[in-house]
Amino acid sequence: MKKDIHPKNYRLVVFKDMSNDHMFITKSTANSKETIEIDGVTYPLIKVEISNTSHPFYTGKVKLVDTAGRVDKFRNRYQKVKK
Repeated sequence: MKKDIHPKNYRLVVFKDMSNDHMFITKSTANSKETIEIDGVTYPLIKVEISNTSHPFYTGKVKLVDTAGRVDKFRNRYQKVKK
């Protein structure tokens, strides 16, 4: 590996999902002004709006929003082909 090319501030950081208060610890170089204490250790805190515990795709709560009626138009157009 090349010397002195890696970031100096690569450390453990807590990411907190604000929608459901899920927190996980991982390494990152992201800057943060806030800190949080977990098990007696103080970590920088990064707040995120969505994570794998609240994203509809990963939780299985994906909803099809068809505001323009595209699904109905498709079904009407190709209903003759189906028969």
